[in-house]
Amino acid sequence: MPRPPMKTQLYTDVAAWQELEPEWNALLKSSASDTIFLTWEWQATWWEHLGEGELRVAAFRDDAGALAGIAPLFRRADQLALVGGVEVSDYLDLIAARGREPEVYAACADLLASADFAGWTRVQLSNIPAESPIHAHFESIARARGWRVESRQEEVAPFIELPATWDAYLETLDKKQRHELRRKMRRIAEVPHRWLTLDRTEDIAAGVRDFIELHKKSRPDKNVFMDARMQDFFAAMARVLHARGWLELAFLEIEDARAASIFNFVYNNDVLVYNSGYDPENFRAHSPGVVLFAFSLQDAIAARRRRYDFLQGNEEYKYRFGARDRQILELTITR
Repeated sequence: MPRPPMKTQLYTDVAAWQELEPEWNALLKSSASDTIFLTWEWQATWWEHLGEGELRVAAFRDDAGALAGIAPLFRRADQLALVGGVEVSDYLDLIAARGREPEVYAACADLLASADFAGWTRVQLSNIPAESPIHAHFESIARARGWRVESRQEEVAPFIELPATWDAYLETLDKKQRHELRRKMRRIAEVPHRWLTLDRTEDIAAGVRDFIELHKKSRPDKNVFMDARMQDFFAAMARVLHARGWLELAFLEIEDARAASIFNFVYNNDVLVYNSGYDPENFRAHSPGVVLFAFSLQDAIAARRRRYDFLQGNEEYKYRFGARDRQILELTITR
């Protein structure tokens, strides 16, 4: 016997965050799309600091009232997109409890076809991992409505499956890269240095400011990216995620000066490398970027993390550390 249709609640203002907070993360944990970028903490913080347009968050419940899905959308002009945007949230998706995806996606399509969503011409679902069930179910549901569906590769997100020991990790690298990494680690050992991960809440705000300065020094494009609004977002996001134990903010100090910094998340026993920065003017000779990632990888292996995820971007250094690609797709629906 088929299940009754999902019941839909549509939120068009920030009340969505308050009302759905008690249930949001529990649903996310039960889904195939569980990522830090879809947590209540990340979504609410992103919307507060970077959100634009009109909020359109839909909650889908079964006939018993249990939350089975969330479509965290927002609207600008005639286009709909996922809360989290394109630039700062590496993995996004519709959220659906495992096994309930077809029902949730059908309810979402019904909502998109309703008067509450009149006037849209395009839904752009960015940063969707290739393994998401959305590709198996939602695309066909949308096409059945007569909407045009296009799927394209948007990016790659290189990652490393972590072995049990540092030596075992080194053996996964080719001979040249293994030699170079060992050489640079020996060189840093010859100068006074310290590897520091910030644990205390009272150190986070100042640590984020130091990270931002190193990030801006790294490259001209990073300096442009880290404008005042982005700085506020980083500060707020770090505060919120540190409170949940999800932030790993670390520094490489050389001769008592902060030479490089890495801004990681730890979620589902994975390390997600969100951003990094270093001072090329004063410390380039010490290869601080390479040493930074080496220390971070050593910490991840010692903590028995499952995966070291470099997130989006095919920068060459990721592959030197032995990463392999995960495909990230964009799904565009047009009517």
